[in-house]
Amino acid sequence: MKEAASEKIIVALDVPTEDAAAALVDQLGDTVGYFKIGLQLFTKVGPSIVQRVQQSGAKVFLDLKFHDIPNTVAHAVESACTLGVDLLTIHLGGGGEMIAAAEKAAAKTNTLVLGVTVLTSSDEHTLSETGVFCEVEPQVIRLATLAHSVGVRGLVASPKELGALRSAFGDYFTIVTPGVRPAWSEANDQSRILTPAEAVKAGASYLVIGRPITAHANPREAVQRIAEEIDGA
Repeated sequence: MKEAASEKIIVALDVPTEDAAAALVDQLGDTVGYFKIGLQLFTKVGPSIVQRVQQSGAKVFLDLKFHDIPNTVAHAVESACTLGVDLLTIHLGGGGEMIAAAEKAAAKTNTLVLGVTVLTSSDEHTLSETGVFCEVEPQVIRLATLAHSVGVRGLVASPKELGALRSAFGDYFTIVTPGVRPAWSEANDQSRILTPAEAVKAGASYLVIGRPITAHANPREAVQRIAEEIDGA
């Protein structure tokens, strides 16, 4: 069965309080596939917000971007999996041993590990500041190749690298794509962006969208407009 357009939408709960998050979940829980819980909200509220989203019927994308020594990351992944989250993130910059430890920790669960390649706010200058002297796309492919080598099946990558990733790996990866902005919204702090239709055409599996929905005067209307755009793709 073809996945509905709205199921491809992951709403980013980048809000400061549990009440604000709960209001969005109540309003949108029956309209989208996932909610993303990131560092701001999880640090403020804790695991209870995961349960709150699950009660709405939506799935949970826990976006904490684990990056530490392999043993610590493995235990963090185990803890996340016990919460029943559907997706969670690690930084591929942690290296092969760490990535493999994360994947092994999640292997017998229903949680999909997503390897973060290069953040959508980053560019060649950002990479060079950290000692990576190349353009963004080859770095994304390098990190994706590392993820592939240890069996990770999911990535987080900007829309601009989707074509290269699909050319290199076909349908192997589930690719979650932030940096998606409808034509009628502002780019904000994202550098490498596409519209929802462009991102889906390029090969995105799921789209992470925050402010164009959560800051909209009518978030349900915003979701509907984005879903219609995805359908049109």
